[in-house]
Amino acid sequence: MYEAIVLDLGGVVVDFDPRSFLMERLCNESRENQVFDLVFGSKLWQELDAGLITRAEANRQIMEQAREQGLAFETQAILDDWPQMLHTRRRTVELMKQLKKQGYALYYLSNIAPDTLDMIKERDFWRLFTGGLASCEVQINKPDPRIYQEFLRRTGLSSDSIVFVDDNKANVQAAFEQGIAGIHYKGYNSFVKALGACGIHLKEPLVSRSTKE
Repeated sequence: MYEAIVLDLGGVVVDFDPRSFLMERLCNESRENQVFDLVFGSKLWQELDAGLITRAEANRQIMEQAREQGLAFETQAILDDWPQMLHTRRRTVELMKQLKKQGYALYYLSNIAPDTLDMIKERDFWRLFTGGLASCEVQINKPDPRIYQEFLRRTGLSSDSIVFVDDNKANVQAAFEQGIAGIHYKGYNSFVKALGACGIHLKEPLVSRSTKE
């Protein structure tokens, strides 16, 4: 029987869809791809998540590359505005409340930079978590197997007592290789069904369909 649900943050509890964000802002596929590679798809972004570089230094290096490619204006706008995409997924939060009410402990395991983590911690849903681990705290990003091992060590949970939920399939696969059951998050409804397949059934109806995810 599972005793805890471990959630990724971006893409599960809060919105994080850089491709859609760039599409809305730039409306030019070529530039969208270029700016994505400069920012969200860059090694610098991975280093930010791992806490290996400051936001200021990462932005400086990104802008240096952007100027070389003639993308300074677009890139600066994205660097300024990207946190606006981090909307709380209300339906997920309601589900979290129900799971907690039914006795499941909630944890987080997320690739996230220190300043973004601080921002997310200010949200009301944060109190629902018993604990967790952020990549920036250990300088290791998913899907590196060491971060799953460190998570288990810090929380004292056993690998067979938890279900891990992530919108990145590679991260779910890496968890599985550590003996952790995983759910590849593709949307709210499929998430609820996947929980049911794990024997985790919601006992009460949740929010209406019209409520934002």
